Amino acid sequence: MTLKEQLIQEIETMPDEILVEILDFAGFIKYKRTQQNLVPQLQTALPYRQASGRSILKCAGTWQGDDFEECLQMVYTSRGKAQFDKHINPFE
Repeated sequence: MTLKEQLIQEIETMPDEILVEILDFAGFIKYKRTQQNLVPQLQTALPYRQASGRSILKCAGTWQGDDFEECLQMVYTSRGKAQFDKHINPFE
């Protein structure tokens, strides 16, 4: 029995909930393969040039819009508190 025949046999006995997941996974695999085939083409077409940071500095200190205080408050309210245990080193 070929792999395709085995797969079809398994699919015929599965409920629809599992078939939805399998179809999603099959689409993911196809997409991933397509992306892997594009990466070598992009690497040869676009040479890497180290960034200088000048483009970011051109915008430093500027803010477009009137919602700066609202955005800043959202950052303050949504960030979590870090907790460090003196006895446990997470980097070991």
